[in-house]
Amino acid sequence: MKKRTQAAAGAALAAGLGSLAYPLFFRRWCLTWGARPGEVAGKLPGDELLADAGIVSTRAITIDAPPAAIWPWLVQMGSGRGGVYTYDWIENLFGLNMHSTRQILPQFQDVKEGDEFPLGPGRPAMRVVVCDPERTFTVRVADGNWVWIFALSAEDGQTRLISRNRIARLDKLPARLFYTLVMEPGSLVMERKMLLGIKQRAEDLAREQAA
Repeated sequence: MKKRTQAAAGAALAAGLGSLAYPLFFRRWCLTWGARPGEVAGKLPGDELLADAGIVSTRAITIDAPPAAIWPWLVQMGSGRGGVYTYDWIENLFGLNMHSTRQILPQFQDVKEGDEFPLGPGRPAMRVVVCDPERTFTVRVADGNWVWIFALSAEDGQTRLISRNRIARLDKLPARLFYTLVMEPGSLVMERKMLLGIKQRAEDLAREQAA
């Protein structure tokens, strides 16, 4: 019994130290993975849609391809569409019906403002609010509490792809703690995979187009 009590106390202490270490040492890295200081601080089309967001993440990646090879992968994303290029098996544990394709799907390329960006069966859709081809693709969830911005910036034959999430303030402390300590690290795992997935697909497409 004494050993069990000590083990439980040790686990509780480790969890407590971990919950303190994340916001002090790792949270900024988690929320800004891959992004440059200027990209984190910079304004993007759609920021104004949730100006007082409680949580903002800005993550980015360099892609060896022009914006034209990246844009098709962005606009076909979604449940029942092209997927989100991350861990499908995790998405589908939640019934999101995500199946990440490695092909450009022509039927999903003609995107315009007002179109819906499905997240999964029974989930609220996101609506396209900014569609500036090869530059900015911004969607917002129906209740206005989440805005997701993708921005493309060409430089020296490469492209910077920036993904910014703006999420409304969470009023209740338990919800804030859960989101900070669980959802934020989890979102990095999924979004990093997504950005790497888009990079690989776009670079493959650029090579095919150049051949």
